[in-house]
Amino acid sequence: MIRYRTGRDIGYNPRMAQILIRNIDDAVIEALRRRAAARGTSVEEEARRILTRTVDLGRAASVRRLAEVRRDIGRVEDLSAISDLRRDRDRDAWA
Repeated sequence: MIRYRTGRDIGYNPRMAQILIRNIDDAVIEALRRRAAARGTSVEEEARRILTRTVDLGRAASVRRLAEVRRDIGRVEDLSAISDLRRDRDRDAWA
């Protein structure tokens, strides 16, 4: 059984969804754990990657999805750590 819930159902980003997959063989779970450990990721992340590859979410679709996310969060200006430190310093100077 696969239960599908959208993010809106559970209070997360409405464009993200969760699935619950029941009755997975223990050998499959153990293999997934070993695979994730070998790659230095979580079991959840490894499963997400496998699902993404399996449904063939190719580069073009990924680029479109990234563009949607960027529109949702807006443009992030100046990602420099030095700029962050300067903003914090300037903010603290006025506190």
